[in-house]
Amino acid sequence: MSTQQTPPDDEDAGAGGSAAFSQSLERGLGILSAFSETGPVLGIADIARAVGLNRSTTHRYVATLAKLAYVQQDPDTRKYSLGPRVIDLGFAALSSMEMTRVASEHLQALSDETGFAASMAVLDGPDIVYVERRRSRRSTGLVVDLNLHVGSRLPAYCTSMGKVLLAHREPAALRTLLDRTNLARRGPKTITAREQLMNALAKVRQQGIAVNDEELAPGLRSIAAPIRDRSGTVVAAINVAIHLTTWSTSIDSLTSRIDAPLRRAAAVISERLGYRAEA
Repeated sequence: MSTQQTPPDDEDAGAGGSAAFSQSLERGLGILSAFSETGPVLGIADIARAVGLNRSTTHRYVATLAKLAYVQQDPDTRKYSLGPRVIDLGFAALSSMEMTRVASEHLQALSDETGFAASMAVLDGPDIVYVERRRSRRSTGLVVDLNLHVGSRLPAYCTSMGKVLLAHREPAALRTLLDRTNLARRGPKTITAREQLMNALAKVRQQGIAVNDEELAPGLRSIAAPIRDRSGTVVAAINVAIHLTTWSTSIDSLTSRIDAPLRRAAAVISERLGYRAEA
């Protein structure tokens, strides 16, 4: 049995380390990685050797991962394998990569046609995560868009893509997500009342697009549409974002200008993912 000494398992950045670095998270991810590097089925001793921790510390980490369904234990052998949460993440990653590959050229075309940044995002809990982003190759003057990039996270409730994704969740799942959401004011027109947000989401389902009019930040507007897979499930959203410094028109005029190319791009991307709209 290993006698290697290890720091306390709740220690994050050590002396001289970065305050933004979590040693505990690093160890948990190291345990998950051990299953791909060492073998698909491992005992505590195997995992401890692979990650360089003693058995008691390793057991605490593994017990936490098991409780969260990232690993699962065989009741007969007492050994562990990767759990359903990891499988879900893997499929989500593959799906996002496929969507990104399919959407890339169409988002660029949408951005070039409209003259504004076009993005794609997926829902991750109460947040959206940007998985693709394209800027127009046309010059439209000053660009102000919060410096968003692939991997950026924003609250779903106050973004156009987030409202699209929330609007198409099952009612029970939507209630759970909203229970976890603090409807804090982010911009001058943020929806902070749950009933008002539910009404806005119903309107999104009815109209097929979502509009964000300075709900996330002052001056920032966007219009989003859903992306569906072959089963018809809304798996992502795309949007066009505009700042008042580049185009200070009414929201109705903006929607009228962006609506057709946005819906067209969403339809093409969805079709490429296997979706076939009913005749």
